[in-house]
Amino acid sequence: MSRVPAFLSAADVQAHLPSASLLIPPLEAALANFSSGPDGGVMQPVRTVMPVAKHRGFLGVMSAYSAAEDALSTKLITFYEDHSATSPGPSHQATVLLFEPSNGSLLAVMDGNVITAQRTAAVSAIATKFLKPPSSEVLCILGAGVQAYSHYEVFTEQFSFKEVRIWNRTKENAEKFADTVQGEVQVCSSVQEAVAGADVIITVTMATEPILFGEWVKPGVHINAIGASRPDWRELDDELMEEAVLYVDSQEAALKESGDVLLSGAKIFAELGEVVKGVKPAYCEKTTVFKSLERQAKAALSRAWFRDITLI
Repeated sequence: MSRVPAFLSAADVQAHLPSASLLIPPLEAALANFSSGPDGGVMQPVRTVMPVAKHRGFLGVMSAYSAAEDALSTKLITFYEDHSATSPGPSHQATVLLFEPSNGSLLAVMDGNVITAQRTAAVSAIATKFLKPPSSEVLCILGAGVQAYSHYEVFTEQFSFKEVRIWNRTKENAEKFADTVQGEVQVCSSVQEAVAGADVIITVTMATEPILFGEWVKPGVHINAIGASRPDWRELDDELMEEAVLYVDSQEAALKESGDVLLSGAKIFAELGEVVKGVKPAYCEKTTVFKSLERQAKAALSRAWFRDITLI
């Protein structure tokens, strides 16, 4: 008799995954394994993205297998450009399916929104740990959506910034963010005001054209570029992309999916996993960009995390 798959709601996931900081150690291992090639035992093809043109949306399918943990999973994610205009829900919605690798049976269906927010923020924190300037006092967040909240939480847990700034295209959402989170956050009226003198910048927007320009940032800044996940979307301008040392989670994915990389012609220096492994240097004294496209092996992470909570 086949086992009935477990179902974990967003509340279930949140209860067992209260902080993105918990994901940092396993994600560092996943990044290193992913960037180890065949020796890392990770199979993770570039995601398939299908447009839903009528509604200006997309459906993404992201599968991964990790031999080391014998973990097999698929993440389904939808994202819509003008979601707020038609629905009060989030622009991105995700579901994670976890399988038994030995026979292909479905073990669990998990709400993926919390997992996505926490995992993405944790990887940005890993990149920042290695690439931020030695003395980083000012953090700037561009965007005030779900990812802004998860990034703020883990960054204020992991680092000691003296000042945090936020900008959003809709200022009311930036003000809501500042009023909601713990700690003092300065709301800025423009991107240029927000990033002036910042040591670490996080871009978590739905921009399709550059909003952050090289002439506005100081030399030596570290930028985590999270938005613009399509080959024709941008958050960063050519000057910034060309002058920065560019790190990615997956070279293959970045060269297929990232408009910031493709349209600027910027050269990729290294995968973040190579930095974690110590085979590529972290140039924290230079201007750096980490372009995130969610391309770490999350199968192992999901498997280990699910195994832990089912024992509770």
